[in-house]
Amino acid sequence: MHNGHLVAARAVLEALSLDEVLFVPAGNQWQKTGQTTAVHRLEMTKLAVAGQPGFAVSSIDVDRDGATYTVDTIRLLAAQNPDAKLFFILGTDALAGLASWREAETITELAQFVVVTRPGSQLHIPAVAQGRVWVLEIEALNLSSTELRAKLAAGADVSGQIPEAVLRYIVEQNLYREVA
Repeated sequence: MHNGHLVAARAVLEALSLDEVLFVPAGNQWQKTGQTTAVHRLEMTKLAVAGQPGFAVSSIDVDRDGATYTVDTIRLLAAQNPDAKLFFILGTDALAGLASWREAETITELAQFVVVTRPGSQLHIPAVAQGRVWVLEIEALNLSSTELRAKLAAGADVSGQIPEAVLRYIVEQNLYREVA
């Protein structure tokens, strides 16, 4: 969780006058391997949003066994919040890969997609999401999680790019370090 995520979430919260932005760290990510454990991602997310009005964290994915799929998460959230309109906030890179997600069409029926773009970014809306995506262009920090992990592994200074509490946790837990 880096500052760009927080800036984007705040922009969506305010632009759409949402009651809350719920951060849901992934549990067992079926499309990614070698990432930090779900427990660490959950703790870093909690630290990042602590004290921020309008932000909350759910452990719904981390608490489930087996691979976690967005469609299952959204179904559970919809069942837990039957009167809520669900918005799914994501970046252009995640949206571009939507067609590979399990039951992508169902996801677009259960939640309104909000894709956050930066000026000059390339936006591709897959056929499955046509007509179901709101685009919100923001002046977010130009940060990449992949690049930040690489910088952390190399021992580079990333202060100002990651919330201080998260950075302390990363150091204390010795996360993202290159293994010799």
